[in-house]
Amino acid sequence: MADSKQTPLVSRREFLKTSAAAGVTAALLASGNYAFAQGSDRIRVGLIGCGGRGSGAAINAVSAAPGVELYALGDMFKFQVDGAKQNLGREIRERMNKPDAFNVSDDRCFWGLDAYKKVIASGANYIILATPPGYRPIHFEAAVAAGKNVFMEKPVATDGPGLRKMLAAAEASVQKGLAVVAGTQRRHQASYIETIKRIKDGAIGDIVGGQCYWNGGGIWFRDRDPNMTDLEYQSWNWYHYVWACGDHIVEQHVHNLDVMNWVMGAHPVACIAVGGRTQRVDPRTQIWDHFAVDLEYPGGVRILSMCRHWSGCVDNVSERVVGTKGVSNPGGSIDGPNQWRYSGGGRDPYTQEHTDLIESIRANKPLNEAKQVTESTAVAIMGRMAAYTGQLVRWEQVINSQENLVPDMSKPDASIPMGPIAVPGKTKLV
Repeated sequence: MADSKQTPLVSRREFLKTSAAAGVTAALLASGNYAFAQGSDRIRVGLIGCGGRGSGAAINAVSAAPGVELYALGDMFKFQVDGAKQNLGREIRERMNKPDAFNVSDDRCFWGLDAYKKVIASGANYIILATPPGYRPIHFEAAVAAGKNVFMEKPVATDGPGLRKMLAAAEASVQKGLAVVAGTQRRHQASYIETIKRIKDGAIGDIVGGQCYWNGGGIWFRDRDPNMTDLEYQSWNWYHYVWACGDHIVEQHVHNLDVMNWVMGAHPVACIAVGGRTQRVDPRTQIWDHFAVDLEYPGGVRILSMCRHWSGCVDNVSERVVGTKGVSNPGGSIDGPNQWRYSGGGRDPYTQEHTDLIESIRANKPLNEAKQVTESTAVAIMGRMAAYTGQLVRWEQVINSQENLVPDMSKPDASIPMGPIAVPGKTKLV
């Protein structure tokens, strides 16, 4: 892969100054049990989150390398586990013709709020985290404490406390020598890797600005089963609650923001933003439908970030970087004196990211993207905070934010009001 070194969120010394974070890291490290499959290179996949993306990730993992088997399933809902067991079993055994790659017994199927704990304890050594993003810090912390290698979908938090929990677990995962890859698949896509390598080698000169976009249509909405608790329903209809998804700037646009961090080799220092609700006016949903963020990177470089969920409009999912000697689409082209187009093909990045992770495990050279994806998630949260409040938001304010959006999981039957829809100038920066 091309160089993906980035400016740390906080230095290790600064990070360990925070006693709570240091305590979490120390506890995670003390848990031990972090060697990979002693005496075996068999990858036993435990899937936590059996929806479409989780099931897709399980197929990608089984396709990625030999010696991989789907071993355990977990989800909040039994019907999700039952459906995944049936559909993934058919897909892997019949369509893929890999009967030995499906090894999910009934006693390794779990549901309920604590299903993640049972999957982690099942004997699986390769954990896929694909539940709603609000759960990611809780589940990643548990997987690291148990010494498991992890593939986790992006984003990895929805608020400041979640970011700090992720940082603590990321630090511990490095100390334990665990392999961690995130679902920012562009990092494993040949066209991006080669183009960004050329950018870093000076093909467009010094970077002076850029833009990134995820402008597309709307997303699904799930009606409520009257037997569901508030937590169950909000987890089922997760894209419409900020605690669960982070809003679409966090859940979706994080891909493009991750590319800009990769290109810049740093995270932004501050941002201002606008946004709101134009087409998305249903009071049953909490999230906005458009954001535009002016990101300031080190050295005064400005990047425009734009994302929206509008139907009937021009769509655009891309990145663009402007340099002193040219312009680049990091996905595969350079214009200017060093004009170039990528033509090398490449494997499906959704599968390649699992191949890279598995190869790093087996070579005992663990690839670890935990801090990297936490930084990119923090950029997206910073943009959301700036837009929601109408304030200039600095990096330190995001990392130190005390706004805890995730409900109390110790009271799963409690009432969880949706909360107000953000209004710039009225919503406070916490």
